[in-house]
Amino acid sequence: MSDSYKIKHHGVDDTTNPSAAPALSDILAARLSRRDLMRSSAAAGIAGASLSLIPTLAEAAQAPSAARPAKLGFTAIPFSSADRVVVPEGYSAEVLYAWGDAVGLKGNSPAFRADASNSAAEQAAQAGMHHDGMAFFPLPQGARASKHGLLAINHEYTDDGLLHSDGMKTWNGEKVLKAQAAVGVSVIEVEDAGKGRGWRVVRPSKYARRITANTPIGIGGPARGHALMKTEADSLGVEILGTLNNCANGKTPWGTYLTCEENFDGYFVNESGTLSDNEKRYGIKNKDAGYKWAWEDFRFDLQINPNEANRFGWVVEIDPYDPKSKPVKRTALGRFKHEGATVTLAPDGRAVVYMGDDQRFEYIYKFVSKGRFQAGNAKANSRLLDEGTLYVARFDADGSGQWLPLVHGQNGVDASRGFADQGEVVIKARLAADVVGATKMDRPEWIAVNPKVPGEVYCTLTNNSERGGEGKPGVDAANPRADNKFGHIIRWHEAGGNAAATAFKWDLFALAGRPDAKSDAHKGALKGDAFGSPDGLAFDAQGVLWVQTDVSTSTVNMKEYAGMGNNQMLAVVPQTGEFRRFLTGPNGCEITGISFTPDSRTMFINIQHPGEPENERSDPAKPKAISSWPDGDAGGRPRSATVVIRKLDGGVIGS
Repeated sequence: MSDSYKIKHHGVDDTTNPSAAPALSDILAARLSRRDLMRSSAAAGIAGASLSLIPTLAEAAQAPSAARPAKLGFTAIPFSSADRVVVPEGYSAEVLYAWGDAVGLKGNSPAFRADASNSAAEQAAQAGMHHDGMAFFPLPQGARASKHGLLAINHEYTDDGLLHSDGMKTWNGEKVLKAQAAVGVSVIEVEDAGKGRGWRVVRPSKYARRITANTPIGIGGPARGHALMKTEADSLGVEILGTLNNCANGKTPWGTYLTCEENFDGYFVNESGTLSDNEKRYGIKNKDAGYKWAWEDFRFDLQINPNEANRFGWVVEIDPYDPKSKPVKRTALGRFKHEGATVTLAPDGRAVVYMGDDQRFEYIYKFVSKGRFQAGNAKANSRLLDEGTLYVARFDADGSGQWLPLVHGQNGVDASRGFADQGEVVIKARLAADVVGATKMDRPEWIAVNPKVPGEVYCTLTNNSERGGEGKPGVDAANPRADNKFGHIIRWHEAGGNAAATAFKWDLFALAGRPDAKSDAHKGALKGDAFGSPDGLAFDAQGVLWVQTDVSTSTVNMKEYAGMGNNQMLAVVPQTGEFRRFLTGPNGCEITGISFTPDSRTMFINIQHPGEPENERSDPAKPKAISSWPDGDAGGRPRSATVVIRKLDGGVIGS
């Protein structure tokens, strides 16, 4: 493996979707061919839009709006290239939980060693690398406490140049075990210590837990016991070792955490020279994909264990309140490169889960449970995620949309197309979505449901520089966003305000970009502060939408993004459409992970991979070449970390 191999974005820059289904840009172009370019600044909250390619808000199902919009009370901050977290005047930002900090296991709290000499066993009791999605769970369970609770935090992947003292200069089983211990999920107990002392991690804690790439995890739903899930070590297909590449997340109404497996293909290799259609569609390669786990752990060698890759790419449910409970992979939600899993309830009590598949030209999905939510019955409610209907979205040219069911025996999803049963449908969800004609999207990322408007949903589409490339979909003269380097945010309104509906109306909420761009395709269409590559997305209780960016380290503050500084977080009130920059991060980082206490007076965010170089793997001889955050000169290397944001006057964040 070369040092230039891009780990984090493995698969993102590839295209594994060969289907003839229409792309969103094709649909927009078709829409343009049937209507004049109505260049209206009122189009869907996009002020001054030069691109009226989209249904206007009035066309979008006469969507309801909140009676009283929230107000932003902070002054926007400028772009920043400072190696620190910058927040508006009147706010504080404090590090709470960094890679290598003890999780709080009783009798097992190893200290972080700045030279990266911690063992694999020690890493398994510490915060993992590269914090991503997270959620806050109040204590006691069922309360609305805002001073005491649990944080469940994803650890997406590893930078082996930082994780080991000599990086990957040597390679052995201990290094693989340490890397496997550095991914997964942390559950930590946190509290506001009061008297101006701020938030702290409670150690030891009876709730403290690390879930890693070697933690036993159950299987629920249609793929449980399926022939394609069985291995020599698990002949029944009912238990998987581990979860990895945990990206964004979800939180259920019954108090459990959903962690989402994204770029799992980067851990597997099949050197046979022949790849199945299933392997190709999910990005499996004929050569080592970069992490070198298969060199020491034959689980990840698909010549030896051909079904092991089928056991990753799922949404995993975790009960943060019960450290002895077994996590479960909920296979009814489909297998793909899950960015997140946003849960809401339909008016009749059915659980609805929205999900994006983060790769170029992939799809937006949702799952609707068969059963209904029962208040106070957490274990029964978890079973809602095992039976229901998985759908994929089609965005039509007239501004309408359909949720297409991925059900065995319907719409061509049957044995003649390689699907023997529903288990095979969910294992090969991407291929099933190809069959039904879903719309290819520009890297669907986080999805957020507006708490103030029933049935209103937003999704970030980070970017796609291949949109319009030779042999790629979406090239047309009427679509100036063919080279979509800045991304956009799409919005839809479910029919009747019902999350379980199968029809919707859609519009584009914002086209990211910068007004001073040389190319019209990069100027965007939005009000307020410029940004690009939207990724993290969440509403607060007041109805403010928070947007985080993930400009890759090969592009941040360079090329088309020159002068835009480090990655950032913005706030926007949907009714006004004005974006206001709230936070910027240290050098080389991504801003991710959004969670609030119930009173909205504390916000938790994550700083991922500070100091990451362009090739996404650090030089162990120069670990602080780009960033020394958060420990500064005294630290040995940059560390991903959870940060607590508070208003100095104790008020609601953003107000």
